[in-house]
Amino acid sequence: MVKIGNIELNDFPLLLAPMEDVSDPPFRALCKEQGADVVYTEFISSEGLIRNASKSRKKLDIYEKERPVGIQIFGANLESMLRTVEIVEQSKPDIIDINFGCPVKKVVSKGAGAGILKDIDLMVSLTDAMVKHTNLPITVKTRLGWDTDSIKIVEVAERLQDVGCAAISIHGRTRAQMYKGEADWAPIAKVKNNSRMHIPVFGNGDVNTPERAVEMRDNYGLDGAMIGRASIGNPWFFKQVKHFIETGEHLPEITIADRVEMAKRHLQMEIDWKESEIVGVMETRRHYTNYFKGIPHFKEYRLKMVTSDSAQDVFDTFDEVLQKFA
Repeated sequence: MVKIGNIELNDFPLLLAPMEDVSDPPFRALCKEQGADVVYTEFISSEGLIRNASKSRKKLDIYEKERPVGIQIFGANLESMLRTVEIVEQSKPDIIDINFGCPVKKVVSKGAGAGILKDIDLMVSLTDAMVKHTNLPITVKTRLGWDTDSIKIVEVAERLQDVGCAAISIHGRTRAQMYKGEADWAPIAKVKNNSRMHIPVFGNGDVNTPERAVEMRDNYGLDGAMIGRASIGNPWFFKQVKHFIETGEHLPEITIADRVEMAKRHLQMEIDWKESEIVGVMETRRHYTNYFKGIPHFKEYRLKMVTSDSAQDVFDTFDEVLQKFA
């Protein structure tokens, strides 16, 4: 059994990674249905929450069916981060996660996200202060280091644990790599194999097949897998991984009917949550390529899905796909 604070999880849990403009309540709910053990919100700016920015506040929406759910925040200013903890607590999440890994320039340039990997002392002191400021478990998501010359993740993880971090998720790339090249899980295994470590160590990066998840567990000894891009437009991935772990066999291919039904549900849930047809349509577009991945001669239908501003037009296109390809 794996524990984050007092939250008990199954052996080798699967976590939905926090992804900007992806990990919103509708998508998290679908992933939860398909077997995700813990889900995280999109990352939320501490400064945005303090300024009461509507977009940042909206990201605090969580629902009972998602639990356990973590709200992820990012920032580099101690006072702002502590005030953010107080705001986040009002949404009653199960976990507060700190983003020390986002490689995007606009975040890094403010010393937040992966930018803080240049100042490990600040990284540790922020975590320490936040742990002391709440009774909720504080977890951290980070990267191996700023670049290949500054990888000190074993020391960093140990120091974060020592100040009360309840779990750590590590993406197997440096900030300099962004999302290029292959994720290197060996340094993450070194963190897990450090005899002083007792908190869960989750791996992230390139868990894109059930076999890779098993490899992360069996060859690298990690406590669980945090899954990001492989789940976009494919919430079934969690069920597929769990089935493979339990049986060593792959589930049958997702049928066209099931793909259409899931895409329809996702779009309607998005519209309902956003309380706006146009925003719901726009927010769901990024998933369509993956919902219907691998279908030959699909370009015409995909183009309709990603260019229409009308929900009814998109739903009609789904029906066309069902009639033609099922």
